[in-house]
Amino acid sequence: FGPAALREASRLLRPYHPELDVSPFAETQVVDAGDIALNPFNIGEAIETLQDEAEALTAGGTRLVTVGGDHTIALPLLRAAAKKHGPVALLHFDAHLDTWDTYFGEPYTHGTPFRRASEEGLLDTEALSHVGTRGPLYGKRDLEEDRRLGFGIVTSGDVMRRGVAETVDALRQRIGGRPLYISVDIDVLDPAHAPGTGTPEAGGMTSRELLEILRGLRDCNLIGADVVELAPAYDHAEITAIAASHVAYDLVSLL
Repeated sequence: FGPAALREASRLLRPYHPELDVSPFAETQVVDAGDIALNPFNIGEAIETLQDEAEALTAGGTRLVTVGGDHTIALPLLRAAAKKHGPVALLHFDAHLDTWDTYFGEPYTHGTPFRRASEEGLLDTEALSHVGTRGPLYGKRDLEEDRRLGFGIVTSGDVMRRGVAETVDALRQRIGGRPLYISVDIDVLDPAHAPGTGTPEAGGMTSRELLEILRGLRDCNLIGADVVELAPAYDHAEITAIAASHVAYDLVSLL
């Protein structure tokens, strides 16, 4: 129900983005392509369906901002992006690493998409960063394996200590001019700013910090993005949906 909640909250948005000095819906054709019907009882089939749909939607040069939903969708979206652009740079905004190998023995879950993407050669290993990570892990090995996959880590504490400007500068240096995919798990925000998500972690970024970092990525070679893990059943007064709608709006504006 995340996409529907984001659509509802987006009614508060206005057509001109003053920080980026752009009217995104006036300057290019922006379309809500609707929901993609995925089989909820067969994850493998659902992943294949989403990849096929993403490839069809981008065949003519369209770029996607995809709304979820479960973070598993990042894998088929990255497959479609890499098929078109080759291995892509990745900025992954999340409380969690999402580079675990399996959950309960299953390789395709919301905690494993970037491990699978790395194994499949979808990512440019010179330009990978997690942003906003925090909280307890299963063990130190989680960090060691994540580092082996090529990821750099900017924790939510790093953002607080360094500030937005220094964080943006470091991320831009790592990305360079490479094709860039941005994946935003809304739980990168502190539960005070985003209670409506399935795996909240204390000590997160503010919505202001997240939006300012995204705006600092203007002129990067952004080729696609997603906003995921919005769970309206856990939301209060649409706080999370409003935050997610603004993130999606900023991503559209960056494109």
